[in-house]
Amino acid sequence: MTLTGTTVSPTPPAAAGVRPYQHYVYAYPHKTAYRPLPRERARLRDLWAGEPKDALSLYFHIPFCEVRCGFCNLFTRIGAPDGLATAYLDALERQAAAVREALGEGARFANAAFGGGTPTYLEAAELDRLCDVAEHGLGADLRAIPLSVEASPATATADRLSVLAARGATRLSLGVQSFVEAEARAAVRPQRRADVEAALGRIREAGIPVLNIDLIYGIDGQTERSWTESLDAALAWRPEELYLYPLYVRPLTGLGRHAADTARDDAAWDEQRLRLYRHGRDHLLARGYEQVSMRMFRRADAPTTGGGDYACQTDGMVGLGCGARSYTSTLHYSFDYAVDMHRIRGIIDDYAARTAEEFGHADFGWAMDAEEARRRHLLQSLLQAEGLPVAEYRDRFGTRPGEDFAEELERFADRGWLDGSAGPELLRLSPEGLAHSDAVGPELFSAAVRGRMAAYELK
Repeated sequence: MTLTGTTVSPTPPAAAGVRPYQHYVYAYPHKTAYRPLPRERARLRDLWAGEPKDALSLYFHIPFCEVRCGFCNLFTRIGAPDGLATAYLDALERQAAAVREALGEGARFANAAFGGGTPTYLEAAELDRLCDVAEHGLGADLRAIPLSVEASPATATADRLSVLAARGATRLSLGVQSFVEAEARAAVRPQRRADVEAALGRIREAGIPVLNIDLIYGIDGQTERSWTESLDAALAWRPEELYLYPLYVRPLTGLGRHAADTARDDAAWDEQRLRLYRHGRDHLLARGYEQVSMRMFRRADAPTTGGGDYACQTDGMVGLGCGARSYTSTLHYSFDYAVDMHRIRGIIDDYAARTAEEFGHADFGWAMDAEEARRRHLLQSLLQAEGLPVAEYRDRFGTRPGEDFAEELERFADRGWLDGSAGPELLRLSPEGLAHSDAVGPELFSAAVRGRMAAYELK
């Protein structure tokens, strides 16, 4: 069940001492919990042996952007000088060959996504080549499956969009963040509103079925009035999806480096973000959108292109590129991780220089045992507005969520974060619980994951 069509009024204040904005949880565990893997136990062929391979998810990571936004801690670098984009695509081809050999015969892909970074940083011919790697290198039929691509206004050019539409893209996600130019500058994402509007016009002309627009709330100087201006500017394009993200200021980001020089009242900022979130949520619900998660809102009459808010985070994820993750039922793995620009450049250069043989094993990862699989399933399902059918959990794990996570769920119930009207067979967050998703998620992290993350030296 999704929330749709009705304004949800602000409800009781947050639990005392619980900060509503702790971690943006889009995958569990985070890469900071990964550690180097023994090569002899991390051969891709062995990792994928016995895994279901008839409905895999495919993800390509492109680590280039024309500018690094002040809030961004993604694995990306500014620009691709001296033929680096070509070298990176060469490496993707070598990795694709190694992965296809490891998957063996019969592997089929059910959905695909190009993320980053900014995939549309690549020129039109390079995007065409990227699609060739997916189709010819891995055997993915992009025109027959949902394909989602991330873009920025500056790189959503007509020639690039034409390639993506012709190659089967069903969803284009545009990182706008704010239509108010002063707010964009405050978030260190300088852009002109006229350029953003022009990019949106080109996307609609390209005929890609689903347009998603990303917006951010909690920017310095942002008010309910300016937030409404951005929301209405986005709604004017009738996007099939909207993502509303709270601003985070993280270490080693542009905003993070200046945070020490700026006195911020965290409690007041939390309240500002909650207030803007609730306003944005109610604004979209009243205009025909349904809430899929804390962040995701879908137009009620939007076409279905497959996948979901966290479809690419399920088992059977095959990730290519230096920042991509892959998930088998027992191991999550990736390459090295960093936030610092110098370290990121080094990791990208190392990736581009790898041989096909060196792509035949996993480098860093996290072994998923039965307890962690339960925790991950609960966390991902609970953070969706529709919640978790208890029977689904019981069929998969043989127990009930209340048996495995009694303490955590009791705590959520005491705070008013669980929907008591859902009945005993559906575990679902209340509207206030959804508002506190970035506190709910971290409280479901295991002690082992917390320890790994705390011990990780951010670099």
